[in-house]
Amino acid sequence: MTLSGQVHYCSAGETFDIVAHKEYGDENFACELLNANPSLSHIPIFMGGEVLELPVVEVVNVQDGLRGFTDNYMPAKAPWKE
Repeated sequence: MTLSGQVHYCSAGETFDIVAHKEYGDENFACELLNANPSLSHIPIFMGGEVLELPVVEVVNVQDGLRGFTDNYMPAKAPWKE
């Protein structure tokens, strides 16, 4: 697993699947977040202030109905946040 070098600062009430949906657009990437943050994997609901390291994940590119091509996806900061 490769870490992206980016982090997510958790808010109270967030869970791994909520963070995966916010960062990657798909809650199914919660497992990757759990694997990248084993010291926090015992927390079902964050209290707020926890820092999750974001891994680079491989997603299937489904453009134009073509499956099988993969891209590495790393969350990008919005231009106004840089």
